[in-house]
Amino acid sequence: MMRENDVPTKRKKASNIKADSAGIPGAAASQAAKDDTEIIALSLQRGKLSPAMEGYFGKCQEKLGFVPNVLQAYAFDNAKLEPFVAMYNDLMLAPSGLSKLEREMIAVAVSSHNKCYYCLVAHGAAVRALSGDPALGELMVMNYRAARLSKRHRAMLDFAVKLTAEPWAVEEEDREALRKAGFSERDIWDIAAVAGFYNMSNRVATATDMRPNSAYHTQAR
Repeated sequence: MMRENDVPTKRKKASNIKADSAGIPGAAASQAAKDDTEIIALSLQRGKLSPAMEGYFGKCQEKLGFVPNVLQAYAFDNAKLEPFVAMYNDLMLAPSGLSKLEREMIAVAVSSHNKCYYCLVAHGAAVRALSGDPALGELMVMNYRAARLSKRHRAMLDFAVKLTAEPWAVEEEDREALRKAGFSERDIWDIAAVAGFYNMSNRVATATDMRPNSAYHTQAR
């Protein structure tokens, strides 16, 4: 378990929103256990969830064994939680010319540029699981340019990171590079939408010191 004197000094306020515990064994548990109970640095009380969101939380618990802390963090206000969930499900799970793995790769590359701890841990785990390649997940987290990527994936991530770092510098030549890599007009929209979503969520997660579920650390290793 994380020792009391190991808690970063910036976390002066413990969140009143409590996450479901997701135990992990041994040394991995020692660093992250407190992240399953104090998930953000703001004192926000959990609000009343709609039946749809209560059901969604139940489905997460059934399928994953835990409710992702990002959902727990948004649970103080159902009016913010529901559109967040809807946008995530549409961008990351709905039919698209981008595979689920490609969308997760975008999430991690964007989050790596933004140094968002929550999203790097959670979506790094997703890349490991979807690719069956733990090293790829680590490369996405550290520096996607060091990975032996296909031309398609390199073009996709270059665009997503440029949109993150220098959005004002994106021009027609950047869109054309995606077309040459085999992406359709709709695919380009989806790349931009996924990158935009994670730039937003990275900033909220960082502003609130959102902590990832401890279970993510050992997934698909």
